[in-house]
Amino acid sequence: MGEFQVSIGRVKREISELLNRVAFGGERIVLTSRGKPKAVIVSLEDYERIQQEKAKTQLSQWESWLATNSLLTAKILAERGGERLDVDAIWAEARADLEERHDYLFDN
Repeated sequence: MGEFQVSIGRVKREISELLNRVAFGGERIVLTSRGKPKAVIVSLEDYERIQQEKAKTQLSQWESWLATNSLLTAKILAERGGERLDVDAIWAEARADLEERHDYLFDN
């Protein structure tokens, strides 16, 4: 599988040939503009492989985050003697505190 660079001007003239080289020859074509790489033409097979690798990486990252989260949750529960946090009560208390500060600032 080869890779080579092609100017965008050449792509405009030879798109059909270049696409055949990618699709049937397994080549990758780096498109350049003013000598600088801008994009790559890859085969559908390459694209699907890239997408699968991306999905695997995201799944792996999610699983790692989930495992870390589970360990942290267990640690916090152990430190609190198994007592869970009442998130609704915390939000209600924070809201009440904010309202009290607002009333104090604007009523005085």
